[in-house]
Amino acid sequence: MSSDIARDGRQGLRDSLVLLLAVWRWGIALVFVGLGVGFWLLQVVQYDKYRQLADNNHQRTLVLSAPRGPVLDRDGRVLIENRSSLNITLSREQADDLEGTLVLLSELSGVPLPALQATLERHRRDPPFRPVVLIRDAGLDQVAAVAAHARELPGIYVQQLPVRFYPAGEVAAHILGYVGEVSDAQLATPEFEGVRPGAVVGKSGIERTYNRLLMGLDGVRRVVVDSIGREIRKLDEQPPLEGRQIQLTLDYDLQEAAEDAFRSAGFNGSAVFLDPRSGAILALVSRPAYDPNVFARGIDSGTWGRLNRDRHRPLNHRALQGRYSPGSTFKVVMAVAALQEGVVTPDFRVACGGGRRVHGRFFRCHSTHGSVDMREALEKSCNSYFYALGEKMEIDQIHKWSTALGLGELSGVDLPHEVRGLIPSTAWKRDRFGERWYPGETISVAIGQGAVSVTPISQAVMMATVANGGTRVTPHLLKAVNEGEGFKPVARPVPRSRTAIDGSTLDVVTEGLWFVVNRAGTGRRGRIVGHDVFGKTGTAQVISLQGRAAAAGSGRDFRDHGWFVFAAPAGAPEIAGAVFGEHNEHGYLSAPIAKHVLETYFAKRERQQRPKLPVSRAPRWAPADPADAVAADQ
Repeated sequence: MSSDIARDGRQGLRDSLVLLLAVWRWGIALVFVGLGVGFWLLQVVQYDKYRQLADNNHQRTLVLSAPRGPVLDRDGRVLIENRSSLNITLSREQADDLEGTLVLLSELSGVPLPALQATLERHRRDPPFRPVVLIRDAGLDQVAAVAAHARELPGIYVQQLPVRFYPAGEVAAHILGYVGEVSDAQLATPEFEGVRPGAVVGKSGIERTYNRLLMGLDGVRRVVVDSIGREIRKLDEQPPLEGRQIQLTLDYDLQEAAEDAFRSAGFNGSAVFLDPRSGAILALVSRPAYDPNVFARGIDSGTWGRLNRDRHRPLNHRALQGRYSPGSTFKVVMAVAALQEGVVTPDFRVACGGGRRVHGRFFRCHSTHGSVDMREALEKSCNSYFYALGEKMEIDQIHKWSTALGLGELSGVDLPHEVRGLIPSTAWKRDRFGERWYPGETISVAIGQGAVSVTPISQAVMMATVANGGTRVTPHLLKAVNEGEGFKPVARPVPRSRTAIDGSTLDVVTEGLWFVVNRAGTGRRGRIVGHDVFGKTGTAQVISLQGRAAAAGSGRDFRDHGWFVFAAPAGAPEIAGAVFGEHNEHGYLSAPIAKHVLETYFAKRERQQRPKLPVSRAPRWAPADPADAVAADQ
């Protein structure tokens, strides 16, 4: 019986093994059936899809950057153009050992490894198929080194791209601006909507304001590459479209003359020259400046740091962003306001005995002028006369006419980052300090000191408004645009406001300002025989005399600033503006800069040879006329 049980056990084991083998055979059969179906799906049903993917492993889509449009001056002179450059670019999806590739590239190119890594880090969020420019405007030696080691640098290739070029270097730098790779912050703004990451865009100046016009439309090229990324053949190409050409109102000859005059004068500052009839900017200077070509080539962190640390602030656009006391140039506004408000007549006289006692305090004048009327007060820049006007006027009357003439307001110029000056009022002081305005404060404002501050461009607008009879023009630079069918003029910006100024007021103020330049006034260095320049100088304190004494030894420059505001010719002005001399100590020292530019303007108009600056000049502290020394108005 035990033998039967053993036999039955062996039989059961055999049956189990047979069943297991059968299941195994069927399992294998099913696996092969599945593989067969899978291969059929991959090779037959999805053939086109995977063939395209395979092809793409050997294809590269390159963005062809569109050249930015050229920029010309009013006479057709090229201010900005493009030149060809070679960029060393990385395709990350083809680089097997990214870190090793960067190390070798650094050794071959001489570019520090941290700089390459920082560039790559900035693009870490970009899709891996999008090329990253590691070295912009590479030198021929760098390109040759990369080409010689192409097999050791998979994913690295050389790309030819247009780069911005500024033929005049620093001339008009703050007007033209500069370009750079679009930042994440810019991409998040409506201004740069639709711009692709990595695109080169305007960062400042005209380049930024008219970025949309200048950018153009990128093209695309698809090429076949080998296993190390070298291009074998081109599949197709859609060429880029160059940006539009734009023409500016800027006159290069006047711009160059202004910058040369600043260089000759030996101080920094700003100047604005415009057409008072239209608001067209003829020249606009901010010194010191910078070379925008440095940015076009891809500015390095060291250079960027030096520009930002420079105590002279070359990146600061003084004409639009500098706020300064106007000094005695504000007397132009006071004269217009007092006459228009009927506070005084042109024949109102004040006796100047070296100053005037107002509200129990003696306010000094820079000289003793005797009895003066308004014309003579403007000519001699008599503080005593304008202290008297400050006694008679309300601060809100002064605010009304200051803003009507353009001070304390944005000019609306087509350049970025303009700031607003300050003309105090009762409402301003109440909102700012929670206090009422005291009449004694008006006395300082009356001579352009105290809380009042202005920008150079607003000073130019003020003089243009006086010159044209009350129309506050909008300063602008865009003259015409070429979209492929020749330059077509653009519409002139509408004036910011119009305020009627009586003809009698204009006659008195213009005559007084003519005396400043053409008789015994402080602006004689701006005189041009036969062209009737009229204007006003102003010397503005940076800090009080007590404050200057307390800050002695601090290393900071607290010398006064000097202004000259002007227009010409009297009777039918064609050009007006303002020159601001930073720490040049006296307003009359700013007048020669305006004179040289005005002489250049009239020489061009009359088709004569451009004037030249004198080879040598008197030191700034030694006036050519001794009378200038005592006429350094406060």
